Order: sequence, then structure tokens, then C-alpha cells
Amino acid sequence: MTTVLPRGLFRRRHAMPVAPAALRRHGFTMVELLLVLVILATLAAVVVPKFTGRTVQAKITAAATEIASIEVALDAFEIDNGFYPEGADGLKLLVERPSDAPQWRGPYLKKAVVADPWGRPYVYECPGRHNESGYDLSSMGPDGKAGGDDDITNWRAVE
Repeated sequence: MTTVLPRGLFRRRHAMPVAPAALRRHGFTMVELLLVLVILATLAAVVVPKFTGRTVQAKITAAATEIASIEVALDAFEIDNGFYPEGADGLKLLVERPSDAPQWRGPYLKKAVVADPWGRPYVYECPGRHNESGYDLSSMGPDGKAGGDDDITNWRAVE
């Protein structure tokens, strides 16, 4: 035996009025906005420290690479001319013909050596104090002071 319930029993008695589409507001609640801000702050706290150390390391690597390419150019200059360029303008002579080098076949670099990644000039000495039969080439590194542990050089430090 089945019982049949009257039709209106399952209907809502007090239905909420629905606003027309033009009156409905679309947007984010304050809780949703705060949640997004918390997520962004957490990501920044994790990601930013990882990348800040990378820029210093990238500049150190760039300076070491540039020193190596300058060394190749200096060695090519020496092979062609029989001597390394001397004086304060020694690195400039890799791109400009010196008057005392008739066998000069440069330029030995595509562009003039301007500065290290920190904006300071490379230190070039010929004859060198560390490489007595050659030259010393270095960057003072991130701290900008000669003789520190962060200097990038073409010689090995004596331990």
C-alpha cells in the first residue's frame, strides 16, 4: 500500500526573492582577497631569498668568464707581438693598435673592456706581482676592495 503525499508538501513555503541580473553584484569578498594576499606573501617569502643570492653569484661568474676571455685576448696579443701590453692602458691596446706593435693583428676583443659587473675597472698589471713572467688581471669583487676573499683573479691564492 503506497501513500501519496499532497503536491505542495515538498515546495518551499517562503522562497527567497531573486534579484534581477542587473542588480546582482559580482566581486570578491574580503576573506577571498585576504586569502590571496596571504598566498602571495608566502610565495614571496619563499622565492625572493632564493633569487637574491643568485644575482651576486651570477655577477661573480660573469666576472670570472670575462677575465678568462680577456686572458685569451692578451695571450693572442703576446703571440702576435712578442710581449704583453703594459701600463694603465694595457687592456685598451687589445682593441686599439699600439704604435710599438707592428705585428698587431687585432682587435683581439669585440669591444673595449669597460668595467666589471659591479661597474669598477678591472685591475691589470704587467709585469704581474703574482704572475711574474706574465700579467695579473683581477676584479675587486662585490665589496670593491682589493685583497679580499671575494676578489676574482687570474692567479691562485696561496693557502
